[in-house]
Amino acid sequence: MMFLSRLARDRTAVACLAIVAVVILAGIFADVLPLNDPTKVNVLAKFRAPSAKFPLGTDHLGRCTLSRLVHGIRPTVLLSLVTMACTLALGTMVGLVSGYFRGTVDELFMRTCDILLSFPSQVMILAVVGVLGPGMMNVVLANIVIKWAWYARMIRSSVIRFGDRGYVLFSKVSGAGTPFILFRHILPGVASELLVLASLDMGWVILNISTLSFLGLGVQAPAPEWGAMLSEAKEVMGRAPLLMFVPGTAIMAVVSAFNLIGDSVRDAMDPKTL
Repeated sequence: MMFLSRLARDRTAVACLAIVAVVILAGIFADVLPLNDPTKVNVLAKFRAPSAKFPLGTDHLGRCTLSRLVHGIRPTVLLSLVTMACTLALGTMVGLVSGYFRGTVDELFMRTCDILLSFPSQVMILAVVGVLGPGMMNVVLANIVIKWAWYARMIRSSVIRFGDRGYVLFSKVSGAGTPFILFRHILPGVASELLVLASLDMGWVILNISTLSFLGLGVQAPAPEWGAMLSEAKEVMGRAPLLMFVPGTAIMAVVSAFNLIGDSVRDAMDPKTL
């Protein structure tokens, strides 16, 4: 509760949480909002200036920029949340098992992590997408496959540190089961670190998914996505700079919001700032 009260007093955190909440809600309810069809092509209406019908104008195919921006939240932000949740779940489970049981299990998991972490993450993700083929689900899978190892290592270190605490040792000698110890004692102890890591890393996931879509490896046309919108807009940047400004600003705002939230969460959980 103290953490929540400290976070609520942080105006930057509250403002960023509000931005993220509005973006997520807009993405969830995009289909029921009074917006134009994001994929409807009308070449007679291309490069329209902002108006009542098209608040952010139209692109080179006459599609509503605002509608594409809002519908693009789903593959850009919502799928990033799904990617982070799956990555956290896999990394946490591996880290818990590896750090608690140690021995052969630990060696097997950690050597696998060493292999995955020995290459630059972007190169590995491109390699995985290259093998699986372009597509949003393949991009999500590639991010999970590459990123879980980093979380597994971080969680393993925390589990080893918490595993020597008195209450954990007492539970062991009292005959408590392994699931009880892991999920009742150890996991709550590392949950705060998980929250900080995940909030700070969300911006990286969004940028990564947008980058792959920009390169044509993520969302495929005509589906809207912020990185894909940037890729299409670069071809007509001289004639319609607004088409690059809109998705670029959206990416920058959401990524910055998640980064600032991560900083605020870290400060709120830091006992030195009490």
